[in-house]
Amino acid sequence: METALTRLVGVRHPIVQTGMGWVAGPRLVSATANAGALGILASATMDTDRLREAIREVKSRTGAPFGVNLRADAADAGDRVRIMIEEGVRVASFALAPSAELIAELKEAGVVVIPSIGARRHAEKVAAWGADAVIVQGGEGGGHTGEVATTVLLPQVVDAVDIPVVAAGGFFDGRGLVAALAYGAAGVAMGTRFLLTSDSTVPDAVKAAYLAATVKDVTVTRAVDGLPHRMLRTELVDALEHSGRARSLLQAIRRAAGFRRLSGLTWRRMIRDGLAMKHGKDLTWSQVLLAANTPMLLKASMVDGRTDLGVMASGQVAGVIEDLPSCAELVARVMKEAEEVLWTLVRADS
Repeated sequence: METALTRLVGVRHPIVQTGMGWVAGPRLVSATANAGALGILASATMDTDRLREAIREVKSRTGAPFGVNLRADAADAGDRVRIMIEEGVRVASFALAPSAELIAELKEAGVVVIPSIGARRHAEKVAAWGADAVIVQGGEGGGHTGEVATTVLLPQVVDAVDIPVVAAGGFFDGRGLVAALAYGAAGVAMGTRFLLTSDSTVPDAVKAAYLAATVKDVTVTRAVDGLPHRMLRTELVDALEHSGRARSLLQAIRRAAGFRRLSGLTWRRMIRDGLAMKHGKDLTWSQVLLAANTPMLLKASMVDGRTDLGVMASGQVAGVIEDLPSCAELVARVMKEAEEVLWTLVRADS
């Protein structure tokens, strides 16, 4: 199926696997790429040396195009961009809007720039700065998310910009792909659906928790870092939402201490990073600390398998996913379902 997305990045199918921290590593990204979709390597939880190693590992596993996800506000974003350019990465995606200068540097090197956005005005801004495409995530999507549903946000963005738009938030099968195309999107991006594959390195116990979840078990909470964050309801979420400020602060300090040991950051640096993440919000001290050590909370579940202690970012689709196919099986299934839906529509119209 050829779309503006497949032509832009050189993949066979208009499907993107999103850059999920601690999840989208070389194994998942290369399996996605070999299946004909666009895999995105998550770099925010890697230092620069590990990023270069991970890129080379993906290249050793596949000759297909893939991308790397970056934090535009990272202090070493420029170094990471240079590594991508030197290693010949095809696509750069961003969780936060990159600057016009960063976009220009990447495009001059032939890298396709695809920021993720959650509002029409953000799409218009990055398009004006030269972005090649955008991933637009509606409120159904996992992790930090907005309040506007994909079915409302997507057509707004499609009508507002002249670059390819990739739809994210609520997609898991071929019917969703056809629906996104009908809205004018050039493809779909999926996170939770790729997390729940046999190629994902997430521990089995964590995958089982996702598979057991119903739609009602996927919640949006501000208790972690003060921003709306879609995740599975866990003991940690319940504790933070129902604890007083003193108890929440104690839990935050305990978890922040663990992240400090992992990262080597000082308490001063962690507090500064947490304050920088507040985005103008009035955060409690526990939220400041949790914002700074969110990577540790994600690692606890996605790497260490501690479903009781970690954050389990999740799209609402977790409540309707029931199996763990390989990436190749998943992509083939989505495309087959999409073709069947399209053929049914053609026959009904004839």
